[in-house]
Amino acid sequence: MDFIGNWHITEMEMWDADYVNMEVQAYIKIKKNGSGEFQFGLVHGYLDGKSVSYTDGDKFEFSWEGNDEMDEASGSGWVRIKHDNKNELEGEFRFFQGDDSTFVAKRVSSSKLK
Repeated sequence: MDFIGNWHITEMEMWDADYVNMEVQAYIKIKKNGSGEFQFGLVHGYLDGKSVSYTDGDKFEFSWEGNDEMDEASGSGWVRIKHDNKNELEGEFRFFQGDDSTFVAKRVSSSKLK
């Protein structure tokens, strides 16, 4: 899975950079076993997913649970490697009965993930 690793979220459709990086550099982390973690703004969660093959390429699809400003939150999402750059992801976070936002993320080494 090319999705495994640590990724800094560099842009989001719904929120500006000031919010997205409010507490920490926004990130998504995907582990070999399909679990992971993410944070952007005041949203933090744990994810569980798997790689799914489509005719136009593979996606990592996931569900997530966590919190949004200390309130319980959950949802789903997906990521895929950008066609022109193996060190960039594009994807979407969806909140259960709420907002959704596309995003772009760049691969980073684990030592740079804070």
